Amino acid sequence: MNKREEFYSQRAEALAVQESHAASTSRWVSWLRVVVFLAGAALAYYFFKVDNHTLGAASILVFYVLFILVMRWHSKLDFAYQQLVLLRKINEEEIARLHGKLQAFESGKEFIDDHHPYTSDLDIFGQNSLFQLVNRSVTSTGKYTLAQWLRFAAPAPVITKRQQAVAELASDAQLEWLQNLLALPRHFKHDEASAVNFIRWFSDKSFYKDRVWLKALIFILPVLTLAAIAAWAYGAFSGYIPTAFLAVQYLIGHKYRIERDEYYDHSTGIYEAMRSYTKQLQHIEQKQFSSELLQGLQSKLQQSGTKGSAIIHKLANIIDYFSWRLSTLMSFFLNTILMWDFIWIYRLENWRNQYLPQLEEMLDMLGEIEALASIAAFQHAHPRYAIPVLLEQPFKLEVQELAHPLIFSVTPVANNFETQGAGKTMVVTGSNMSGKTTFLRTVGINMVMAQMGAPVCAASMVLAPAQVYTAMRTADNLSENTSSFYAELKRLRMLLELTEQGQPVFYFLDEILKGTNSRDRHAGAMALIRQLHKRNASGFISTHDLELGAMEQELPGSVYNYSFNSDIIGDEIKFDYKLRQGICRSFNASKLMQLMGIEIEEKV
Repeated sequence: MNKREEFYSQRAEALAVQESHAASTSRWVSWLRVVVFLAGAALAYYFFKVDNHTLGAASILVFYVLFILVMRWHSKLDFAYQQLVLLRKINEEEIARLHGKLQAFESGKEFIDDHHPYTSDLDIFGQNSLFQLVNRSVTSTGKYTLAQWLRFAAPAPVITKRQQAVAELASDAQLEWLQNLLALPRHFKHDEASAVNFIRWFSDKSFYKDRVWLKALIFILPVLTLAAIAAWAYGAFSGYIPTAFLAVQYLIGHKYRIERDEYYDHSTGIYEAMRSYTKQLQHIEQKQFSSELLQGLQSKLQQSGTKGSAIIHKLANIIDYFSWRLSTLMSFFLNTILMWDFIWIYRLENWRNQYLPQLEEMLDMLGEIEALASIAAFQHAHPRYAIPVLLEQPFKLEVQELAHPLIFSVTPVANNFETQGAGKTMVVTGSNMSGKTTFLRTVGINMVMAQMGAPVCAASMVLAPAQVYTAMRTADNLSENTSSFYAELKRLRMLLELTEQGQPVFYFLDEILKGTNSRDRHAGAMALIRQLHKRNASGFISTHDLELGAMEQELPGSVYNYSFNSDIIGDEIKFDYKLRQGICRSFNASKLMQLMGIEIEEKV
């Protein structure tokens, strides 16, 4: 961590220097824009004053063009300056993540689902979650894609392709390109659901389908109106004729004002997102990739022969011109003389007919690349994390120096572990606070990371992909009139239903059936282990009940005992958080109660 922290600190400092120079240049060009405007105004004033109208008009034209060029130059310089600011912030954020300061990052709370097989128990979403640690996405499509990868394990071939793509993006040689990709969408505002809602709404809209006459009129009527106004200005026509044309345009506009507003309201919400996607796609299109997955995604962006960035840029421009209606003065002239709204609705529908299906595909591909970029940035920040090796052997799991990626307050204790084959249950006993539940979460969260294509917090990991399932944080639910015990039973029933589907399931059960008496708890837990033993499943059960340890003799080769232990030295309890084989023989509940002030009579 220290080396990576130093690396990001140095990079942030270097970017701060570049940022300062860019800001100075941007300010200088900003003043140049003012000088050009004033010089053009002064020169035009002089020529008109001396009655040289030709040079006066020419100076206005020349300096107007010069002003536009300087303004565009300044806009590019300002964008470059803002990009440096964002790049510096990205490196500062990497340092914050290394220290576990995750509160400022998006938590992915919208993806929390208490009925999911494992996300709530393993801190996948929410505060101090894996999503906060890994996610660097800004766009809604990027965050959604990453969340889906965290929620659903990928098949082994897909995981391998993601690992290769991430390895390419995570190299030091690609860091500049990677961080620029992550910074580009931060220039723009992103409405979470705008693009999805626009696609859904626009797919079924067709303003001109039953109004062919109106489609023809938007090209004919403005020409006739302008011609009539010109003829009236030169005295060829009565003023009634252009007035009649203007009245017709006004009445048509009034008749369809609701539809015009609807088209604008739905399209304007995606304008900033489309500008962002354009920048990101341009950045991707200019890159040459070597990994199969990235090459495939890049090639799909140009399937129609037109670059994806050009398609989305065209949509952004249409929305931009459509938005001129917001100016009251311009709207009056544009919609009263040129049928402005109708023309851009027509352009929108033309764009829809050509490109809307591609838009959805491009957003999916962009989301996938952004999710890969998030994992790559995470992998770059943790170069010692292992890349999991995937095997087809059922329920193979072998880890060396496995630790929890979300433990920052202390140095996490690493453990080694190995198992293979279906029908295996690892019973983990241990005293209070000894680390047995944390160990289950450690194995579970690293399996989730491995099966999304990310590196794991270990020296090495070998595993066969399997459905992760947990039952750890069951609680009562007043709104559903559900007790904690019944909630736990529902979780266990879900596990049994999952194992009936034939897919391999790796389960993590913590202190199961704790809501009932000890006799029923022992009997129920043993019955569950016997039932799971016959299914396509393996996993861990943590417990205080030593009686479960006796099942190692009942089901030899299928049930294994492991434990976490503690030592009581005077009034202090020592933990080493190391996994050991066998049943726990040291317990500390009485001592903990004594330390909390509860008087416990010691038996002689």
